[in-house]
Amino acid sequence: MKIDHLRLFVRLAATHNISQAGQELALSPAVASSYISKLEEGLGVRLVHRTTRKVSLTEEGKAFLPHAEEVLSSVEAARASVGAEKASPSGTLRVSAPASFGRIHLIPAMKGFLSEYPGLKVDLKLSDAIIDMVEGGFDIAIRNADLKDSTLIARRLAHDRRIICASPDYLARFGEPATPEALSEHQCVNLMGLENWTFDTPDGPLSIKTSGSLRIDNGEAVRDACVAGLGIAMSSTWNVYQHLQRGELVQILREYPYVSDTSIWAVYPSSRLLAPKVRAFIDYFSACFGGQPYWERQKG
Repeated sequence: MKIDHLRLFVRLAATHNISQAGQELALSPAVASSYISKLEEGLGVRLVHRTTRKVSLTEEGKAFLPHAEEVLSSVEAARASVGAEKASPSGTLRVSAPASFGRIHLIPAMKGFLSEYPGLKVDLKLSDAIIDMVEGGFDIAIRNADLKDSTLIARRLAHDRRIICASPDYLARFGEPATPEALSEHQCVNLMGLENWTFDTPDGPLSIKTSGSLRIDNGEAVRDACVAGLGIAMSSTWNVYQHLQRGELVQILREYPYVSDTSIWAVYPSSRLLAPKVRAFIDYFSACFGGQPYWERQKG
């Protein structure tokens, strides 16, 4: 069993295309196909289903994939540990992130990251869907969630503080609610699935079911609708900090903090040895977003 064969198999699992996987590793389609055949022969099982257009993993291939990834990760970490500790990480880093957070914060910070690690290339997938990291062949996933039970290793990058806000135009027309209960008299723009807002009050947590004429499935769009005066919204500070700074939005109900346990996490598959490129990404963005994030230091 050769490392090059494993490396091709892992890329094949991500691309579902032998030619594309081979091209990424500077292999011709014929050589790539032979690598997979030799790997299967060595293991004595069929790892992929082949068709004229794409390939998919067999049940045996799916079971073998995480082990192949762990071997490659261990080899990469081992190489970095002997006489090359100071060598810059190299290769392709595959990252998945929520669309809004990725666009607003990861993309602007990527210039500094790639400048610090010129040997790295990043494949960035922006999607609000929760992806299967192993099946998708991702090294890291950024998740905005309350992580409880997970088979993945997670490192917190930043707390996700959420607030209630409205536009000055909306408040001028309809007034500002003084208590969470008063939200029942207002239009609220909701992110689908998050209609119940919980507040910290002197009497303990208080959950309010909010309603309005508009529900949206995208956090940036909820924010933009709030800016447009369509109603009151709950949003993460990382999503609205610039609009607060410009005065396009105003935080309300400050005396009743919104209750949320969510954070921005970097998650990655469990492994005894962390690949240098993964460690470089986590360390860089932990420093970038850690402590008091820059979006929390904005006035307003």
